[in-house]
Amino acid sequence: PPGTPSYSVVHTKLSNSTGNSAVGTGTNDGEYWLYCEGDPDLLFTENETNTERLYGIPNNSPYVKDSINSYLLNGQHDAVNPAMKGTKVAVHYHLSLAAGATHTVQLRLSNQAPADMLPFDEAFTDIFSQRLHEADDFYRAVIPPDVSEDAANVQRQAFAGMLWSKQFYFYDVKIWLEGDPTQPPPPRERLHGRNHEWTHLYNADIISMPDKWEYPWYAAWDLAFHCVTFAFIDPDFAKEQLILMLREWYMHPNGQIPAYEWAFSDVNPPVHAWAAYHVYKIEQLLTGQGDRDFLEKIFQKLLLNFTWWVNRKDYEGQNVFQGGFLGLDNIGVFDRNQPLSDGSHIEQSDGTSWMGMYCLNMLTIALELAQQNRAYSDIASKFFEHFIYIAHAMNDLLVDGIELWDEEDGFYYDVLHYQDSRTIPLKVRSMVGLIPLFAITILESELINQLPSFKQRMQWFIDNWADIDKHMERMQEPGHSEHLLLSIVNREKLPRILKVMLDEAEFLSPYGLRALSRYHLEHPYTIELNGISHTVDYEPAESNSGLFGGNSNWRGPIWFPVNYLIIESLQTFYHFYGDALKVEFPTGSGNQLNLEEIAFALSQRLSSIFLRDEKGQRPVHGGVEKFQRDPYWRDLILFYEYFHGDIGAGIGASHQTGWTGLVANLIRMQSEEGQGQALMHEVTKMPG
Repeated sequence: PPGTPSYSVVHTKLSNSTGNSAVGTGTNDGEYWLYCEGDPDLLFTENETNTERLYGIPNNSPYVKDSINSYLLNGQHDAVNPAMKGTKVAVHYHLSLAAGATHTVQLRLSNQAPADMLPFDEAFTDIFSQRLHEADDFYRAVIPPDVSEDAANVQRQAFAGMLWSKQFYFYDVKIWLEGDPTQPPPPRERLHGRNHEWTHLYNADIISMPDKWEYPWYAAWDLAFHCVTFAFIDPDFAKEQLILMLREWYMHPNGQIPAYEWAFSDVNPPVHAWAAYHVYKIEQLLTGQGDRDFLEKIFQKLLLNFTWWVNRKDYEGQNVFQGGFLGLDNIGVFDRNQPLSDGSHIEQSDGTSWMGMYCLNMLTIALELAQQNRAYSDIASKFFEHFIYIAHAMNDLLVDGIELWDEEDGFYYDVLHYQDSRTIPLKVRSMVGLIPLFAITILESELINQLPSFKQRMQWFIDNWADIDKHMERMQEPGHSEHLLLSIVNREKLPRILKVMLDEAEFLSPYGLRALSRYHLEHPYTIELNGISHTVDYEPAESNSGLFGGNSNWRGPIWFPVNYLIIESLQTFYHFYGDALKVEFPTGSGNQLNLEEIAFALSQRLSSIFLRDEKGQRPVHGGVEKFQRDPYWRDLILFYEYFHGDIGAGIGASHQTGWTGLVANLIRMQSEEGQGQALMHEVTKMPG
C-alpha cells in the first residue's frame, strides 16, 4: 500500500570527545544517533530468529535475536558481536546502589552526528525543561480550567495514556500463511488455518492499541472508542485511524472490517459510523469546521460494511441479527461465536440493536452530507426505512414465536431458536438487554423541510407502514419546530427498562452500570442443552470460566464503552422528553430525576473510580496499599480494562487506557466549559 515504510537498519558504536557513547542507526529517513551518558556496554546482535534453538537448524550467524538474553542471564559473553555492529543493540549499565539510593541515566536520540554534538550539556537540560513546559501548556489548553486538581490529573493521564498506546503494527497475512522465505516452511495446515481468508490484509502502520502490554494488536471496535477521545487532542490522528480500518488492505473485499489478529473474521459491534460522526462533530465544535471530505470517505466505505452485515448476519432475512459474541466475550449462556451442537441458533437482542444503532448513525451522516449534496437524500431514506424494519423486529412478534421483548419482565433477552422452530428466551439480565437503548436519534423537521425528496419519501412510508408510531414519536414545543424521535425503545418500554437498570440490586453500582445484573448472584440462570447444563451467575471481578481465554469478564464488572453509550442515549432521550419523563434514581429511592440528571450522575459514578474519595482512596487501586498510600504512586493512575462491579477496583489489562480513556470525555462533560451535558448532546443531535 502507498506510504508503507521500509527500513534498512545497521547499528555501529562510536565514542565522541565528551566521553559518552553513541549508537548510530541508518534508516530510509536518514541517520539517527542514540547518545548514552557515560560508557555503558553496548550489546550488539542481529534481529534474526534463533533457528537452531527453535527448529534444530543451524543459524546463519552466531548473533541471533535472543543473544542479549543469553549474555545477560546465562553469562554467554560470546553471544553478542564483539565487532560492535548489528541490527539490534542493548545499552547495559553496571550500577551498584545503596538501599534507598537513586541513579539517573540520561539518553538522547538525535539526527545530529557525534562530531557536532554535546549531548548532555546545558542545552540538553533546557530542551528537557522546554518539552515539559510545552506538555503543560498543551494540556492547560485542553483541560477545562474549572475541574478539580485531582480530576485534571486523571484527565491528563487518560489523554497521555491514549498517546502512549500508539504502536507500529506490522502483519502481512500472505507471508504469514506461506512462510518467510528465509525461514523453515510452516506446517501445511497453516494455509487453511487462522485468517486464511484475509490474504489481502497488509498492515504496516502506527495504530492505537487496546493495551501495548497485554493486547499489542488492534481491535476494530476498541479503536472506534479510542478515536472519540483522541478527537479532543489529535483529531487528525483520530480521522486517519478510522479511515485506515476501511482501506482496501484492511477491510475485506466483502465489506467486513477486520476484528483483531487472533481472528479477523470475528464480528465486533458496528460502531465505526458512530465514532466517525462523533469525531466529525467534536472537531467542528472545537474548531468551528467539520471535515466533510473525511465524513464522505467514511460513509462511502461503510455502505459496503453495512451491506455485509445485512447479507451475512441476518439469519432468516427478518432483520433479526446473530453476529456472534459481538465483543462481549463471555456474557452469554453459550459461546455465541460458535454454532450450537444441535443446529439451534440464537436470535440476538444486542446484534439486532447494534444494527438499529448503525442504521441511525448512517442516517445521521447521510443527512449531514445531504445539506450540501442532495444526492445523499435518497440513501438517507433507505436508512430511515431500514431502521423501522429493525425496530419492528425488536418489538413485535415474528414468525416462529420469536419475541426479543419480554412483556412480563420489561426487558430484552436473546432467544434460543431450536431446529424444530421452538423458541425459548434466554432470561439473563445482562448488557445485552440494555443495548437497545443505543438505537436512538432525533430528527428536526426544520432539517427535513430542507430536503424535499427525503421528506416526501419519509411521509409516504409513514402513511403506508402500519404501527409506525411504535417506533417513531412526534413532539411539538411552542415556538419550536417539530421533533421526531426514532428509537427501538419507545415511551412505554423505556421506564420499565430503566427501572431494572437503575436498581442497585441489579445493574446500578456505586461506580457505574454492571454488565450483568447482581440479581444473578443469588439467582443464577441455568439452561440444559443436549444433556449439558449451562449456567450464568454474577461474577463482579475476574471470570471463573475459560471462555475467550478467561482473562475477560462481562458477567458483572463495569465496562466504560457501553456505559458511555448509555449515558449518551439517556441524554438524547432527555432532549426529546425533557422534564416530562422522570424516573427514580436509584430505583426505589423515591428520588425522581430527569434523564439528563441521571446521565450526569452515572458519569460522576464512573469518574469516581479514579478520583480520591472522602478517605483519600482511589477505588481503582482496590486494596493495593502501595498504590493507595505511597506518595510516589498514589496519584499515578492505571486505566484498567474493566472494573469490579461492587467496589470499582481495576481488573484485567492494567494499561488499557484505550476505551477506558473515555473517562477524559466524561470529566470534560462534567465541567462548566463542557457546558455540563451539552457537549455530548451537541455531538449526538441530528445536523441542522
